Amino acid sequence: MSEPLSSSRVAKLQTPFFAGIDVGGTNIKCGLVDAAGQTLAYHAMRTEQDRGGENGCQRIAAVVQQLIEQAGVAAGSVARVGLATPGPMDIPRGMILQPGNLPGWWDFPVRDRLSHHARLPVTFANDANAAAYGEYWCGAGAQYHSLVFLTLGTGVGGGIIIGDTLVEGEHSCGSECGHILVDPRDDAWRDSLDKSGSLEAYTNAAAVVRRATEALDAGETSALADRRTAHEQITPRIVADEAERGDALARRIVMETAHWLGIGIVTFIHAIDPDAVVLGGAMTFGGQTNPLGREFLQRIRDTVRPRLLEPLRDTVKIEFASLGGDAGYIGAAGLARLEHRKQR
Repeated sequence: MSEPLSSSRVAKLQTPFFAGIDVGGTNIKCGLVDAAGQTLAYHAMRTEQDRGGENGCQRIAAVVQQLIEQAGVAAGSVARVGLATPGPMDIPRGMILQPGNLPGWWDFPVRDRLSHHARLPVTFANDANAAAYGEYWCGAGAQYHSLVFLTLGTGVGGGIIIGDTLVEGEHSCGSECGHILVDPRDDAWRDSLDKSGSLEAYTNAAAVVRRATEALDAGETSALADRRTAHEQITPRIVADEAERGDALARRIVMETAHWLGIGIVTFIHAIDPDAVVLGGAMTFGGQTNPLGREFLQRIRDTVRPRLLEPLRDTVKIEFASLGGDAGYIGAAGLARLEHRKQR
């Protein structure tokens, strides 16, 4: 828990306040946020998904109350809760359907049960969409009117925002950026949902490991081979480490991943014409603070630029995200703020 706010700081915060909840398969991140996106209090806890959705909602509601008390604000000043969970989901009905990392919460009316326990209205959103809105509201996208957000890791998630509008789609599957087609061949790589040729299939963590494994099996010389001989499991982190040390194969794997991301980004830019594309998640190879991360980003830009319509080549920005793991709960709170304003 964070320290209580001083009375002088409370006076400077913009009311009303909103709770933001980001539910993952392992952890749940909870924050109390003011109307300008400032975090008043924060707490993370284990999901313990095997205890089920009802228990999860009870514990989340208890943490929301604790955050209110910790921040020293009046309970009545909290207008709404924003809740972000993995998909698939049915947003209009407030249902989690059958996400692979939350089997204990399948087919559960999470929005209404959390509202019952927290005694507050709840805004429900996809976790990647919420993270996109967090970056748009308070992060790397705050200076832009529209953006595409990609989160890179075990999967490839995303969000699309135009103005204050989050593209959720008619069937709660809008902005599923990782599932666009980048390779139509019959023998294209397959993703975690066994779909062939998707952006995720070529740019997620498994794709990095596959590139390394196939190259090593083909006999290519690399420090990665030495690590495998030493019985280390090849991971994106190990590939990144060796790329930073100058290993040619490891660096090529990182840049091939950047190339495929660039191919997908070209489609997003031509379909939406956003101000910016923002890249976040665990697999940005160190991001802006790391030479490898900066080279990774530049390769993406170099892949994208010549493939764009000329008016777009120097106008659409491609940048790293800035909020890290906080984007989800901040964005969930921001979406709750939007819905609160619409209903006033």
